[in-house]
Amino acid sequence: MAADSEPESEVFEITDFTTASEWERFISKIEEVLNDWKLIGSSSGKPLEKGVYTTGTWEEKSDEISFADFKFSITHHYLLQEPSDKDGKEELVEDALPLPMQDLLCMSNDFPPRAHCLVRWYGLREFVVIAPAANNDAVLSESKCNLLLSSISIALGNTGCQVPLFVQIHHKWRRMYVGECQGPGVRTDFEMVHLRKVPNQYIHLSGLLDIFKSKIGCPLTPLPPVSMAIRLTYVLQDWQQYFWPQQPPDIDALVGGEVGGLEFGKLPFGACEDPISELHLATTWPHLTEGIIVDNDVYSDLDPIQAPQWSVRVRKADNPQCLLGDFLSEFFKLCRRKESTDEILGRSAFEEEGKEVADITHALSKLTEPAPVPIHKLSVTNMVHSAKKKIRKHRGVDESPLNNEVLNAILLFLFPDAADKLTDGFESRMSTSAGNNPPPENEDYNLFSQFKSAPSDSLTYKLALCLCMINFYHGGVKGVAHLWQEFVLEMRYRWENNYLIPGLANGPPDLRCCLLHQKLQMLNCCIERKKARDEGKRGTMSDRSPGGTSGDAGKGADHSGDNPDKEKEVGKSWESWSDSEEEFFECLSDTEDLKGNGQDNGKKGGAKEGNKEPVNLKPEGRLHPHGKLMLLHPGEPLYIPITQEPAPMTEDLLEEQSEVLAKLGTSAEGAHLRARMQSACLLSDMESFKAANPGCCLEDFVRWYSPRDYIEEEVVDEKGNVVIKGELSARMKIPSNMWVEAWETAKPVPARRQKRLFDDTREAEKVLHYLAVQKPADLARHLLPCVIHAAVLKVKEEEALEDISSVKKIIKQIISHSSKVLRFPNPEDKKLEEIIAQIMSVEAIIARARSLKAKFGVEKCENEEEKEDLQRFVNCLLEQPEVSVIGAGRGPAGSIIHKLFVNAQRVSAVPPLDEELRRAGSSEERRFNTGAVSDFPPPTGREVILRTTVPRPAPYSKPLPQRMYSVLTKEDFRLAGAFSADTTFF
Repeated sequence: MAADSEPESEVFEITDFTTASEWERFISKIEEVLNDWKLIGSSSGKPLEKGVYTTGTWEEKSDEISFADFKFSITHHYLLQEPSDKDGKEELVEDALPLPMQDLLCMSNDFPPRAHCLVRWYGLREFVVIAPAANNDAVLSESKCNLLLSSISIALGNTGCQVPLFVQIHHKWRRMYVGECQGPGVRTDFEMVHLRKVPNQYIHLSGLLDIFKSKIGCPLTPLPPVSMAIRLTYVLQDWQQYFWPQQPPDIDALVGGEVGGLEFGKLPFGACEDPISELHLATTWPHLTEGIIVDNDVYSDLDPIQAPQWSVRVRKADNPQCLLGDFLSEFFKLCRRKESTDEILGRSAFEEEGKEVADITHALSKLTEPAPVPIHKLSVTNMVHSAKKKIRKHRGVDESPLNNEVLNAILLFLFPDAADKLTDGFESRMSTSAGNNPPPENEDYNLFSQFKSAPSDSLTYKLALCLCMINFYHGGVKGVAHLWQEFVLEMRYRWENNYLIPGLANGPPDLRCCLLHQKLQMLNCCIERKKARDEGKRGTMSDRSPGGTSGDAGKGADHSGDNPDKEKEVGKSWESWSDSEEEFFECLSDTEDLKGNGQDNGKKGGAKEGNKEPVNLKPEGRLHPHGKLMLLHPGEPLYIPITQEPAPMTEDLLEEQSEVLAKLGTSAEGAHLRARMQSACLLSDMESFKAANPGCCLEDFVRWYSPRDYIEEEVVDEKGNVVIKGELSARMKIPSNMWVEAWETAKPVPARRQKRLFDDTREAEKVLHYLAVQKPADLARHLLPCVIHAAVLKVKEEEALEDISSVKKIIKQIISHSSKVLRFPNPEDKKLEEIIAQIMSVEAIIARARSLKAKFGVEKCENEEEKEDLQRFVNCLLEQPEVSVIGAGRGPAGSIIHKLFVNAQRVSAVPPLDEELRRAGSSEERRFNTGAVSDFPPPTGREVILRTTVPRPAPYSKPLPQRMYSVLTKEDFRLAGAFSADTTFF
């Protein structure tokens, strides 16, 4: 039984060899990808133009394949070309070599400055690379390498693909590739050698020729000539210090009175170190034939000065330290600080001040009492150093982060109205200090509205620059906190003493600017109102006569005739009229007024109002007669009243107000309450109008305030005469209309006796409190748009001197990017960092341009034509990876480069003793030492391309292209060979 069962058991151990193995599946996947990418069949293309590998567009597409569980990425690299015509394909020679083999011999694109390493080594326009997918994976064993080579060979044979296929072996940093290319009856093997130590025999051209010839193994005795392309690269590192033009900022001059090299309000610019670290000179012999030159251990004909082609590239310093970039980065770091001003400086200066001066709880009553302000006693010390005096009572001078000189310089820069010119005309000058000249309507000035910063001539902008400088040079965050504390105390001092803040535009807060700028404008509005009120009170006390009227105060006489014809004139502020004006108008219309008041009862309007208002009202708070309109019922002239100006608002107050209104809901009661809240200004104007025009009716008010809501029509009366009849618009007749309700509740009260719409005292205290509680981080956030705005203006100014087209584009991108980011509150840190990085990159480019200009002596060049050529050369160096030197070593740029190398060689030459010996040597020795060869250091890199066309492997085989590329550097030696063989006749 056992014997019978043995054959049966063997049946189950039979292996089915028809099942595909992992290796076959791998080959199949390669073929599938090549089919998908349409790389099957013969390839055709035009001969390559010179330099197309650098200027053309390279593209790549990738896929993933796996051998068992080991993943590979397969990538197709190709140069984008215009598709060739169909006729061209038909004319292809039958036994033409595949395109990659033709590229091996093409000499027009040797040594491309920026391309894939296989393009540089083999001159290919298209190839496919298979490499381990993970960075740390590597194909190390020889058997695996051979297995992969076999796989690609079979895949190429099966598909008929003529595109070269490479496999990356060893660790990725070694850039080792082996590959194959197949055509009809021909095959090219791509091989590579990579060594750390260079064998001595291969340092020179003669040794490389030997290895190339031995590798070809050509059986022909007169070997066809080998064509050569040679490139030697020289590196210049020692630039000489005097070639770098950037001067460090003079900090002593800044503090020592004359605000010198680094002025307050100006940002520094430029690199602190040379932004160009190395210059690489490549001297090239593009077409040489074997035997023309000698290059061996003993002698070399390869003199760089004699090279027919020179090309230069510069190596840029990685992240050079630049002043503007450092300023911005350090200021941005403030945004991340958590400490408050008090925590940084110790005890609060505001609390301490309260202990010595009058109790601060009485501040409001003190500010609102009618005592006149002693402006004549004002002095520079009071104006500028008030804050400093208050703080320094409690803090020693030595403890202060900012010393007196710096603080004085900054305060005088911020508040120029505190300069020593206060002897006469101070009061009139201070009243205009807030206004600026009309802003220049140019693109740079209006950047503030895009960045939501502040105008470049404003106090906020100057403050941002001063804080930026203090943060960098004078005490960091402590200095910032100190200056801010002084600034806030100066603001309070100005509010208490009615001194307008300089460097701010007149009028309500500009919502296009940052919130801090709006707050300062709001404070200025408060000071302006308070000042007008205080001056009015003083004027009333001094000018009132015994038989005078109620004594309205202000100074509006100047404006009495400003716009008498304007249909909708809301009148001047109640703080800005004068007694003389009021008396003048009352004298003119006194009898008419009395007459009008007496006739009120007989009129319709008078009867309507009679039960709410006294009959014999005396008109009050008139600005001037309207000029055109008359009151409908009394028939007297309509007077424009003095009205309260609407309350100015900052954006946070507007948001707060809209939130409150939104919370009232959509109910009828909520809507009514919301309308009442929004009509406070309307009610105030109605009361002023009633006071100025006794006996008036709602129609009179609407005709002046909203003319479009009063409709006039021509009608024929009973007697047949055409008369004009007017009535209120439809919206004014809606039941429970807000205008009608407001008119009925409005009493004839002149503006001066009304409740203030804008409580300047309360608003000023709110602003001062807001400023006082700002932390340095909050301050930096508020002012960062101003600092970025200033940096962009600085970069534009510096670029205008250099005129670099690439920089112009980047600046436009920065402005566009910043406009989007800074327009919204609390932008993300990451986006702000991107903007700062862009500004730093522009600064580095401009610094590099200046460095190269200085090194190539562009400004010193007297010949205009040469100067233009050098300028063009420098610009190309900045924007292109490699630039050809016109005239090689004999052209203007070439001779300058030669001098740079000569100077560097002299500096790094012999020690002093040898120097003496050399001086003592013969004239022949001196000539030899200073000869052309010694002007250059030994080449850092030697690249050689050897090409020939020979029959291989047999004398009767088809002549095919052979190529070997060699690169030799200090610690690296690489040979990359492409050797073709005839697979039909061998």
